[in-house]
Amino acid sequence: MANLRTSYMGIPLESPLVVAASSVSSYTDRIRMAEQAGAGALVIRSLFEEQIALEALRLEEDLSVGADSFAEALTYFPKIRHGGADEHLHWIEKARSATKMPLIASLNAVSAGSWVHYARRLEATGVNGLELNIYALATDPRKPGAAIEQELYDIVASVREEVTGPMAVKLGPFYTSLAHVAAELDRRGVQALVLFNRFLQPDIDPITESPVSEMVLSTAAEIKLPLRWVALLHGRIKADLALSTGVYSGLDAAKALLAGATVVQTAGALLKNGIPYLSTMLRELEDWMADRGYPDVAAFRGKLSQREAPDPFVFERAQYVRLLMDQK
Repeated sequence: MANLRTSYMGIPLESPLVVAASSVSSYTDRIRMAEQAGAGALVIRSLFEEQIALEALRLEEDLSVGADSFAEALTYFPKIRHGGADEHLHWIEKARSATKMPLIASLNAVSAGSWVHYARRLEATGVNGLELNIYALATDPRKPGAAIEQELYDIVASVREEVTGPMAVKLGPFYTSLAHVAAELDRRGVQALVLFNRFLQPDIDPITESPVSEMVLSTAAEIKLPLRWVALLHGRIKADLALSTGVYSGLDAAKALLAGATVVQTAGALLKNGIPYLSTMLRELEDWMADRGYPDVAAFRGKLSQREAPDPFVFERAQYVRLLMDQK
């Protein structure tokens, strides 16, 4: 049987298939099911910057109640209970105690701020690492690309100061020079890059004349963009690469590993087919490896990356030219 063991951000994993941040982590029985199905690790559903800010605002409002009253008037003291962010921390602690599989906390952010202190609290729950999910649209026409990139580096630096364990950064694909951004994050001590964050965009209902927001699962075709960038970045930066989006089979995982991915994140396939489907994906990957005589994932990881191409320029350009020239 093929050896699927690998290491991600220095964390030993039993397999390279990682459950991406999703509703799979909403219940401990689902997490245990993913572990039993062979998941190498699981990324817990994100704690959002807005949740932390809202909790701080609510606490400030509660503490202001009766501020002008006598201290002896204890009935004015607010009833304080755990809000969204604190409840999230308690949930992670519960999930940690329910499984032995590596767990990675996810922090979803758009700007630097006092919320970064929660990164330390997330780490204190006993998770094995942190995934910083940068989700932002650059909509200000006055802001140049360099300023947008600097905001990213500032967020990463502020979170890095709060945690001592391994940290991954999940990026969108729309930076002016993604390769430069990846190299800068690598230089700044990020242990892994997750490619890519999906931007969930609202539709418009012409009948009600209102925006419509809905969660649409990724499709298998969406793997092509992260696959290309993983192949371009493998071996050019020290950080591990996690391919995310469009992974629906063991063969998709094989493609990602051939491109140079350290691990492969999946969620849509499990939400569509059920969590036990993860074991099917692993069997497909094992069978593919056995057919080709690969004893472990290291034997073929990055085989089809740009670094392994005889001519790197041809790798970048020739496929594009050939595709257009072959059109009739």
